[in-house]
Amino acid sequence: MKKISALILITLFVFACSGNKDQAKWDEASVVGYYGEKINHENIVSVEEMMNQLNESDSIMVKVEGEITATCAMKGCWMNLVLPSGEEMRVTFKDYAFFVPKEGMEGNRAIIEGKVKKSMTDVATLKHYAEDAGKSVEEIAAITEDKNELAFEASGVVILNTEEKSL
Repeated sequence: MKKISALILITLFVFACSGNKDQAKWDEASVVGYYGEKINHENIVSVEEMMNQLNESDSIMVKVEGEITATCAMKGCWMNLVLPSGEEMRVTFKDYAFFVPKEGMEGNRAIIEGKVKKSMTDVATLKHYAEDAGKSVEEIAAITEDKNELAFEASGVVILNTEEKSL
């Protein structure tokens, strides 16, 4: 009986130490930082797959990976991810509870988890975002119409260096 118990314990130890291969990739990646709620490596979809899911619904809960194109230069209170169309999706942070770095994140990969929805952003908000991004007075003045876009409220974010492969 002791031999069987010892064998079971050894087997469990080996499985526990081997871990998940995807987790090992995550651990080895050059992580810039974790922000907000801790998120794991499971069930991450591409931006393209997220867009396909949004064809079926106006809002979804999702964990998505994409390229960062900008962050708020004032506080780090938002960031943009590039969409397949070349447009950008604004990512804000749940309950304004955390921020990302204000500079140097462009081109890095981000894994974000939360709720994405189709929304209409008014001119005043668009101008506010443009000011936060450091746009010129002329660029801000050129914003004259509300915009249909995707709004993502993230509960957690992981930022990876660009040298790393996507997960």
